[in-house]
Amino acid sequence: MTFLFLLEGIRTPFLNQLMQFITYFGQELIVIAVICTFYWCADKRFAYLLGFTYFTAGLGVQALKITFRIPRPWILDPTFQPVDSAVSGATGYSFPSGHTQSATCLFYPLSLYVSRRWVRLMCVTAFLLIGFSRMYLGCHTPKDVLVSMGLSLVVSTVICKFQSVLLDDTRYLKQIAAVLVCLSLATAAYSLFLNGNGVIETKYAMDCCKAAGAGLGFAVGWYVERTKLNFDTHTGRMWTQILKLLIGLTAALLLKGGFSLIFGSSILAKMSEYFILVLWVIVIYPCIFQRVSLFQPY
Repeated sequence: MTFLFLLEGIRTPFLNQLMQFITYFGQELIVIAVICTFYWCADKRFAYLLGFTYFTAGLGVQALKITFRIPRPWILDPTFQPVDSAVSGATGYSFPSGHTQSATCLFYPLSLYVSRRWVRLMCVTAFLLIGFSRMYLGCHTPKDVLVSMGLSLVVSTVICKFQSVLLDDTRYLKQIAAVLVCLSLATAAYSLFLNGNGVIETKYAMDCCKAAGAGLGFAVGWYVERTKLNFDTHTGRMWTQILKLLIGLTAALLLKGGFSLIFGSSILAKMSEYFILVLWVIVIYPCIFQRVSLFQPY
């Protein structure tokens, strides 16, 4: 908390707005949009690498949150004041930081993917700044950020090291999908067990089950796409790629909003929503645009 009080002492209106802007790049929506852009339009293999990193680390972070159940800094010390604009987006337990995990799982693999040194430096700077912004805004302690960043770096490094097995070798598709399914189901079951015994509130169990639903969707979608669909990302025309991306993202947003309106916001509904949303990204939408002549490669 000492470091957070130090940062509180240097806040200015300009820095508050700047850090609020920086922290947006660690949000779920940004990461998913980047993954969709690569997956539908540019480099499907790299999008899968991002997906394995993001969803696996996300399950780990959610499991740690409900295990340690550490409150937000302003609850730990009522004399501490966070930046007001950041409080509404700070849901769930504090440890570890979800924004930092999202940012690290996106920008660290990107830093390994790009070839230009200055772009690599920008990617590394991005996830470091996003982690710092979470502390500046008062949403997380240094421990929250550093543990999340460390976990995400380890997961990213391991997945990058074994990417040929995950992304190129077809001999272990069932086994890999089964492992991710088991991890997702175990995370959901763990959160529901704690919720059922009154250890955690429903809203915290729901965050875990949303991550589990997304993990399940990724595992099933990845297996089906690799074994049945194997679509081509390219069309040969820039404007059709942009159109493909805009239609897919718009439909995903409508699906996410419409699902809640129809099925409500129970734990099972939210888990199903994220499962179907990731399936839309990986299998359903590619299956549609593969059958539209406008989006076929030359």
